[in-house]
Order: sequence, then structure tokens, then C-alpha cells
Amino acid sequence: NTIEFSGALHATLLKQVCLKNPSNYTLAYNAFLVGRDAHDFSLPKGNTVTIPAGKQGFVNVEFTIRFLHPAEAVLLLISNKVDGIEGATMTFSLKAEVKSIEPLGIVRCRYPCYEL
Repeated sequence: NTIEFSGALHATLLKQVCLKNPSNYTLAYNAFLVGRDAHDFSLPKGNTVTIPAGKQGFVNVEFTIRFLHPAEAVLLLISNKVDGIEGATMTFSLKAEVKSIEPLGIVRCRYPCYEL
């Protein structure tokens, strides 16, 4: 699965990954960001998620577009044992790209181009 982030340069984007637990046991996961541009992504609500039996949980992933080149990383979810049950390890590819460049501000000035 791939999670795509696209927006304007310097924009902060937030995506939510929904994890469903169809089992009769509580599942817990630790989330890790790995890869070339992992330092540009963050987990603002922490890196652990607990999913009660038959419910769903969410992992928030945030990315701030700082450069023009595309960014890539991997979201790795590793299960912790809860009630003696362990869930499957999951991975998600994170890809980000700049779709537009908008000025942060405009500065107007007058200055002579040359002096006699």
C-alpha cells in the first residue's frame, strides 16, 4: 500500500492510516518511519496504537514539504503481544511530491540600477 502526500512547497500535510482489528483480541502496534527521507515525516500522535477487539485504530502521519525533490520513506508497524496474541507486521510506502510553488510573500523595492 502506498500513501501519497502532494501539495504546495512548505505545506504541512496529514494523512491517517486506518487499522481494523477483526479478531476477538486487542492488538497493539509500534510505528516506525524508516528510509531515505524518514526524518521529513513524523508521527504527531505518538508511535503506538492499540486497537480493541472488533474495532479500528488510526495512525497519523505528517509531512512538511521542504524540498522540490520527491521524498520517500516506509511506515513500519510491528505488533506487540497483548493477551498473548500478536498481529501481522505491516508496511506502507510513503511518497511525497511538490505539486505547486506559492510565494511566501512579495517584496517591492526601488533602487537605482547605476550611478553616474
